[in-house]
Amino acid sequence: MKMKRTVNWLSQILVLATIVAGTVLAAANGAEAATTYGHPSISYSGAGKPPTSDKPQSKLWWNDGSWWADMWTTGSGWHIYRLDRSSETWVDTGVLIDSRTNTLADTLWDGSHLYIASHVVTVSNENTPLPSIPGQYAYLYRYSYSGGQYTLDSGFPALIATNSSESMTIAQDTTGAIWATWTQVAGDPVAGFTNTVYVNKSAPGGTGWATPYIIPVSNPNPAPDDISAIVAYGTKKIGVMWSDQLTGSVWWATRTDGTDPTATSSWKVQTATKGNGLADDHLNLKSLQSDSSGRVFAAVKTSLDVTSTDPTLDQLVLLVFKPGTGSFSKSTISLTGDCTSRPQIVLDPENNLVHAFQTGPSSTVSGCAFDGVSGSIYEKTASMDNPVFAAGRGKPIMEDPNSPNINDVTTSKQPVSNKTGLVVMASDDVAKRYWFADRPLGVTPVPTAPGTFVPVTPIRLLDTRNTAPVGAFSTVSFQAAGVAGIPSKVSAVVFNLTVTQPQAYGHIIAYASGTTRPTTSNENFVPGQTVPNSVTVPVGADGKVTLVNNSGGTTHLIADIAGYYIAGTPAVPGAFVPVSPTRLLDTRNTAPAGAFSSVSFQAAGVAGIPANVSAVVFNLTVTQPQSYGHIIAYASGTTRPTTSNENFVPGQTVPNSVTVPVGSDGKITLVNNSNGTTHVIADIGGYYIAGTPAVPGAFVPVSPTRLLDTRNTAPAGAFSSVSFQAAGVAGIPLKVSAIVFNLTVTQPQSYGHITAYASGTTRPSTSNENFVPGQTVPNSVTVPVGSDGKIVLVNNSSGTTHLIADVAGYFLSGTP
Repeated sequence: MKMKRTVNWLSQILVLATIVAGTVLAAANGAEAATTYGHPSISYSGAGKPPTSDKPQSKLWWNDGSWWADMWTTGSGWHIYRLDRSSETWVDTGVLIDSRTNTLADTLWDGSHLYIASHVVTVSNENTPLPSIPGQYAYLYRYSYSGGQYTLDSGFPALIATNSSESMTIAQDTTGAIWATWTQVAGDPVAGFTNTVYVNKSAPGGTGWATPYIIPVSNPNPAPDDISAIVAYGTKKIGVMWSDQLTGSVWWATRTDGTDPTATSSWKVQTATKGNGLADDHLNLKSLQSDSSGRVFAAVKTSLDVTSTDPTLDQLVLLVFKPGTGSFSKSTISLTGDCTSRPQIVLDPENNLVHAFQTGPSSTVSGCAFDGVSGSIYEKTASMDNPVFAAGRGKPIMEDPNSPNINDVTTSKQPVSNKTGLVVMASDDVAKRYWFADRPLGVTPVPTAPGTFVPVTPIRLLDTRNTAPVGAFSTVSFQAAGVAGIPSKVSAVVFNLTVTQPQAYGHIIAYASGTTRPTTSNENFVPGQTVPNSVTVPVGADGKVTLVNNSGGTTHLIADIAGYYIAGTPAVPGAFVPVSPTRLLDTRNTAPAGAFSSVSFQAAGVAGIPANVSAVVFNLTVTQPQSYGHIIAYASGTTRPTTSNENFVPGQTVPNSVTVPVGSDGKITLVNNSNGTTHVIADIGGYYIAGTPAVPGAFVPVSPTRLLDTRNTAPAGAFSSVSFQAAGVAGIPLKVSAIVFNLTVTQPQSYGHITAYASGTTRPSTSNENFVPGQTVPNSVTVPVGSDGKIVLVNNSSGTTHLIADVAGYFLSGTP
């Protein structure tokens, strides 16, 4: 492995030279000039190491409305600097930290004091191990802050350790003690080298350091170029992580404040990840003390670029420790083919994001020579709850076309917010210049206007299979407000209602608890059938929804919530106004819709609905059809779309929720696309206020458009998923909170159900569509959209099935 990396390094330098030469030639021939990203800062000389280097360390902190940094000053040493955002320049405060040239440091601001651990650097690598040097002291500096000035406290610096090390990081426990960890190499080329993970701790406040000791776990001896890092997290916890390329492991050892730090019984050790090529000496840890779950986020690098030539393997990964389970989850940050290195992360709890930063070749370079080549700094983001990063290196945030040598990004231990903005720093050790990126962090607006929609992660609120079925001609109510993150006061909810195991023919009526039962229906069924339908219904004053089993037999009912509408008097365009369910059309009272013919009904200006509305939500029921076919619903007077809202077979009674724009005459047109007559019934559930929607959560109807049809490609595999683009297409913006679409299952090979959810989020244990072999069945789906603009559909069955998605509209997210 060592020889392979050496050979790659030498050969790839030639590749890089060719790439760079090609880039220069292209520019000389008139190609578009590269873009500069970020801000160049002070020049430096005389530093022993690149001044922002050391993967686990943090050189930045936020205090008193400003960003501060530990920066090298030519001819003097390490100083405290402040960022002047008005001019985007770093200003030297004149406070000298350490004048030693061969040191690096880790910083920690605890809200009242600044702690800086400065250590002498000896870097080992796998080809040339170097022992730590005795008599090379690591010190802790503590500063008080007042009136814009930092002052070194009496009794500092305090001695942490007496040997040099490749890295050193610090953390503060709940007693106020400062902890430090590092690795220490001993030995020689003849006897061999041993690397050992050390820890040490101070008294509260950083004074009175103990004698350094080996972390008391079973295997504290990684390879000579491995390193360690430390973090405080959760409830009175300290965690130490280290890479171990000898076993392909990243180790994680934890202890509780108040226990004996030197006792083996006080430490619990486990692997965060383990496998051939899964460890390398790149670590960066972050936590949130305000996070009640105590999660720890760790960006680590693998060695899979060395053990394999496959460009699709993980290069940088995010490990998330969840104390509740005691285990780690793993997400890909970038692949070996991206040629990235030196990851750093920052937590952004206001936006629920983890920001990942990495070095990669400049954006003008196609491909890459080898991982770790300096060039540019890139940023990627993902949800903290379910971190799924988009493909590629990410967005360049620091890049210099004149010197593609930026490397060694460094960040802060602290979380960022809308107040702090985001600042990260790096250095170009060829041009000997600092670089940094500084940008604001906006918080995604949340819906607040009455009648606007708030999507939620689908969750099951009712399942009578866990209790008892609903009796014949009886009711069951379930709590829809004040649970599962839904406010106690909402105007209406959207949920998927599934009927299963009914004993007789019948239908379900959904309405607000405590109100008059309407003479409408939401779900029709026959004995033994499992059938779903989306329901939009007002919520009672007690926060409940009542379901009536209008049949002569028992049945089980399942309700999976999709979102809610904010309570109050709707007034803004795109806000939803629920109405007491009212029947607007029933052709059984007149004549059926003819074969390949249409019928229209008045949906605006009746039943309390204004004459001018943008769209309506109604339950469409087909009954007594004479042939196979489907119904198309659309705004009267507009072009008929090539989509569908309802599929049926002869003699079937089948319902489906429809959200559709209203024509200028206030009417909806229903096309009977079959060669036989059929009766159709429309029960209104509410409407959207007309005008141009502009606030978060407002609904924007679109002309129905087909976004997915697997009949044109390949069916969804058994127990597999298919994704489709729902944002940035068909007139839908790139940023939306949720969409409404009609999902049709056709030609399924087995029994099963479909689960729809936002791409990049955790798959819920809910359902949107149930089916049997050979059945064609539709259902309306309201679902959040992933950060990549996609929806995932899971085929929960042992056979393949085709899926069709016809969009009806979207809800504004409030972000561009």
